[in-house]
Amino acid sequence: MASERLPHTGARTGPDAAAGTGSEAGTGAGAVGGAGAAAVARRRDLAVRAAVAGGLLEREPLVCLLDVDGIRASAAELTAAFAAALPPGTPVLHAFAVKAAPLVPVLRLLARAGLGCEAAGPGELALARAAGVAPERIVLDSPAKTAGELRAALDLGVAVNADSRQELERLDGLVAAAPTASPVGVRINPQTGAGAIAALSTATATSKFGIALRDPGAREWLVRAFLDRPWLTRLHVHSGSQGVPLPLMAQGVRELHALAEEVNAAAGRRQVDTLDIGGGLPVDFASDAAGPAYAAYAAALRGAVPALFDGSYGLVTEFGRSLLARHGLVLARVEYTKTTGGRPIAVTHAGVQVATRTVYAPAVWPVRILPYDARGAPKTGEAVAQDVAGPACFAGDLLATARELPRLEPGDLIGVPDTGAYFFTAPYGYNSLPRPAVHGWATGPDGAVRFALARPAQDEASLVAEAGGAHRDALL
Repeated sequence: MASERLPHTGARTGPDAAAGTGSEAGTGAGAVGGAGAAAVARRRDLAVRAAVAGGLLEREPLVCLLDVDGIRASAAELTAAFAAALPPGTPVLHAFAVKAAPLVPVLRLLARAGLGCEAAGPGELALARAAGVAPERIVLDSPAKTAGELRAALDLGVAVNADSRQELERLDGLVAAAPTASPVGVRINPQTGAGAIAALSTATATSKFGIALRDPGAREWLVRAFLDRPWLTRLHVHSGSQGVPLPLMAQGVRELHALAEEVNAAAGRRQVDTLDIGGGLPVDFASDAAGPAYAAYAAALRGAVPALFDGSYGLVTEFGRSLLARHGLVLARVEYTKTTGGRPIAVTHAGVQVATRTVYAPAVWPVRILPYDARGAPKTGEAVAQDVAGPACFAGDLLATARELPRLEPGDLIGVPDTGAYFFTAPYGYNSLPRPAVHGWATGPDGAVRFALARPAQDEASLVAEAGGAHRDALL
């Protein structure tokens, strides 16, 4: 690390500091595929040292970092994988799942990289619009859209996927009442089965999402629904997620394609022109080694449903975790240490508010803990089984239990990698713990790390306002 170039007087910060750096994918490749695990670790360690040198940990005891170069590289890998697999000119929209990282600067960065947005409700739609994403590059998915939300989406020209029979009936009246440029589709549940994580499996026999394809009479009803509604032009499935293997994901897409062919044959024309195949490519959180890449996913789809890539249908994807997870790092100070019942415990500022799933379901969502000293250098020494605890006032607020690490001391730092999606990007407000600052980072042409503030730390005034401070006497 001594040979890595660091800023001489602290890392550069500001709203545009990272915006113009690392425009090529080369320096960031390796989170999803590209550089090896050692290179990923070196880049991460460089960012940690730069964060310390730049004083980020002096202002707050918890900061969160996003690798801008890495995000660009993942977006480039996704677009390249499908471009290579499809005939030139095939319409493709890669819509980032906003719920994975609902931060306007992230959506803006991905939009500049050629991606759109998949919004699961009016809040996410507002974030996509604030990021400057054009309506025709936004898809609205949600199982509980109100009539007002649907009307607003249709007025904008945002693509809408109906999630149920009743929603489709509601759309009947809205489409009849006013013309719309919105492509409208139907989400199906192929009922192909669960992956390793039941709560994230969306294609089970009883999933709350979509119209169940294998229920008695459902397939026939769906075909008739399309024939009765010439404005229905899309079909949607989301069969993947963390814990779902590629063959099972591909099986759901195969079912989608087969239904589209059946509808078009019954209609005697190409009524369904676009297939929204969702996302859900799993991420390996156990190491820095690359997991399944987009090219491997495209190859799995080609093996399961070759006709998907013949150019007869436009495609929409909705990836989230696989684009952002690898590029996030929680960095927190160890405030105190103690030994209880013979077990060393390091009390840090990172816990349930930034790693909610890990705290409540540690067996399903374990995280790695990377120890650093107060200067930001990787900490070495004899490994000792110790707990890594967060700041929240409940006993289960633990990021790791009996984890073998060099003994942590007050002032040390812990890094929690792979947290760029569904972790600190969507914080949890237990104990009124403030939302931490998020800084994007990138390496400039001079090799220095530069930071850009993507979300400021939440201050006490905004916490009070959020908790009804302006209405303190309302219940008297």
